[in-house]
Amino acid sequence: MHSMNDTAVVARPASGNTSNVHRLRGLAGTGLAATCAAIAATTIVAALARAAGVDFEITEGGETIPLGGFAVVTGFFSVVGIVIAAGLLRWSARPAERFVQTTVSLTAISLVPPLISGAAAATVVALIGLHLVPAAVMIPALARSLRTRTV
Repeated sequence: MHSMNDTAVVARPASGNTSNVHRLRGLAGTGLAATCAAIAATTIVAALARAAGVDFEITEGGETIPLGGFAVVTGFFSVVGIVIAAGLLRWSARPAERFVQTTVSLTAISLVPPLISGAAAATVVALIGLHLVPAAVMIPALARSLRTRTV
């Protein structure tokens, strides 16, 4: 005899396909709005840090991260978060809880590169903050959306 736990695949009847499409669209809409907010917040914080004197120089050769780079990377990884949320919405019995566990873990892992980059202390602190800003926007928005869209 097999028992199902919370990591089991959630089976949904074919007749509920329209409902699934609406739930996915709602999640995508929330995710895209949160992505725009995360991009704006991250870019503003990076600009403020730069104005305060953080140079965002990563290598000793003078390679500096441009403000647009923060926007692009934030947008890309925010979309990755939406894809993770959509997968969990489809295949997890507890998508919101699994999403938070997964994304908090991934956020923690994302803090390692700034710490080992060899950049100046101000740059490292700013980069860590710039990893936490979009996480603080995306994770709650998508988790809330997953909670309101469960069966």
